[in-house]
Amino acid sequence: MLAAADDVVLLAHVNPDADALGSALALGLALHRRGARVHVSFGAPEQPAESLRDLDVADLVVPAAEVPAAPELLVVLDTGSVDRLGSLASRVDGAGTTLVIDHHVSNGGFGTAYYVEPTAEATAVIVLGLLDALGAPVDLPIARCLYAGLVTDTRNFRAASPKTHDMAARLLVAGVDAEAVTRPLLDTHPFSWLAMLSAVLSTATLEPDEARGLGFVWACATTEHIHGGRQEEVESIIDVLRTTAEAEVAMVLKQVGPLRWTASLRSKGRLDVAAAAMAMGGGGHRSASGFTVEATTTDGSDVVADVRRALAAAPLL
Repeated sequence: MLAAADDVVLLAHVNPDADALGSALALGLALHRRGARVHVSFGAPEQPAESLRDLDVADLVVPAAEVPAAPELLVVLDTGSVDRLGSLASRVDGAGTTLVIDHHVSNGGFGTAYYVEPTAEATAVIVLGLLDALGAPVDLPIARCLYAGLVTDTRNFRAASPKTHDMAARLLVAGVDAEAVTRPLLDTHPFSWLAMLSAVLSTATLEPDEARGLGFVWACATTEHIHGGRQEEVESIIDVLRTTAEAEVAMVLKQVGPLRWTASLRSKGRLDVAAAAMAMGGGGHRSASGFTVEATTTDGSDVVADVRRALAAAPLL
């Protein structure tokens, strides 16, 4: 399908991270070079995160409003369910063929063709295999996109298999400057982030008996806390909270509307938080997942109570 396509739209999930957007751009760039008409996009926000913008060397990213309504081939990457496409979910029905490329164990299937590999540490791993099957050269621009996906979804290669380390080495040989790619993704924040982080962490609550007795720590980021903050700064809070020694599971609950909340869940490998997220209407990986819900309280306390129950029923790993 990829080799024959002349008109391709590649979509990442809303608020795309480096794996989602990097995978879409790597595959899109290869197809663009083969002569295909290529658009890369996502449902929200209007622009990619600042730390990801220099990956788009061929100006393939377009606003959601400019995505064709009925592409010949729609490729959806790193997206576990159609609702994660946001305003672009309707493109699934309009496309001639929809190919889903993903590594989320919770992917329930919503396209006409699938390449879902739950054991892959990142969607970038799958895309690199597809590029090889296409005979597409993996040069520096493509390698940078893939490396960005690998470094973020493996938590700087702490959760990478030997095979994935080999892939990273191949990308470094292609010319990737690991420090230059990694620093803006993982190690750079504006000064204002410190105040936001302090405010959100001041709400942190440790519940050592929750999450099947393994410990649960959570914090609440209200609209007041995160007003004006970049999306990537808000998303990085979970990486600080998850370092809590006494908790197996960490959650950051983020207010995105008066009663609407989105959550990031992380585990250290002993509890399946994907199962908990699915019980909340979301999904993801066993150690990293999330969901979005409408609450009945303005402080999100009912959501936290529901998460406690979901964690109590989640399988041990």
